[in-house]
Amino acid sequence: MAETDYYKILGVNKNATPQEIKKAYHKLAIKYHPDKNDDKNAEEKFKEISEAYAVLSDKDKRQQYDTYGSAGFQQRYSKEDIFRNFDISDILREFGFGQSFGGSGFGRSFTNGGFAGSGFSKGGFAGSNFSSSMGRNPFEQTMGGMGGSCRGNHNVHNTKGSDIEYEIALTLDEIINGCQKTVTINQGGNSETITVKIPKGMTTGKKIRVQGKGEPSPYGGPRGNLFIKSKPLPDPKFDIEGNDISTIKEIKLTDALLGTKVDISTPSGKEMTISIPPGTKHKAKLRLAQQGIPQMNTDGYGDLFVVIHVNIPKELDNKQKKLVEKLAETGL
Repeated sequence: MAETDYYKILGVNKNATPQEIKKAYHKLAIKYHPDKNDDKNAEEKFKEISEAYAVLSDKDKRQQYDTYGSAGFQQRYSKEDIFRNFDISDILREFGFGQSFGGSGFGRSFTNGGFAGSGFSKGGFAGSNFSSSMGRNPFEQTMGGMGGSCRGNHNVHNTKGSDIEYEIALTLDEIINGCQKTVTINQGGNSETITVKIPKGMTTGKKIRVQGKGEPSPYGGPRGNLFIKSKPLPDPKFDIEGNDISTIKEIKLTDALLGTKVDISTPSGKEMTISIPPGTKHKAKLRLAQQGIPQMNTDGYGDLFVVIHVNIPKELDNKQKKLVEKLAETGL
């Protein structure tokens, strides 16, 4: 998915105030408005800057865009979501373009799907064709009617509802083996319980989509989608780091110096014996390849890391102290 830098499109920095964003859009709207510009690319540019302004002029949308970036924002907001409650007619009248935009009808059509189709062309806002077509139910007109020709049918009843996101807590065992979860969604006082299949390897930030279980469309269109997001629960034995996991194994000081073998239980329940080489340092990591968490929708696995903790005794008895003193005399 291509990255869309709304700040760059409007020519402002990320710390721009709402007033600076509005001023930048005003300037560009005058420059690229198709009724004011003979450039055949002006229409697309006008759509682009209007989309950027629809996002950055809305506090909540701007916060979502700044938080999740372009790709994350586009996963959460469709074009319909971006232009919802964005009345282009009122905005352009405020900028001094007059009453030739067909009133709020155009704003509603713009809001619910952008400039749907190629009918948005020079001269398309003014004249009797546009005014008369918008005099009927604007939600049932084609955007091509603005230019006098019917191109690109846009029916607001096809506008789907918003997507929603639900974070679900998963144990390490559920992440490794997959599971089924029951999810209750509350919408407008109504609740719906559904069962979802959680695949293996659904680690932090991973999502699955449940089609048609999002918000209802306000215009009778299809429902949005439900996205289930993983939130791994802390495990008493293992730390989760993506598809890799780590565990701590304590050994004695003499084992660290001389080397030893220790038994390890993997999170899948497998018992393994690993060798600790002589001279192993405190917090050294030993890697057990392919013993971590399955990679979602692939045959791969992460790794298991065993973090060695060398147990240094706080107190020595007399015999131990004398032996350590003799070791010190050897230069150890």
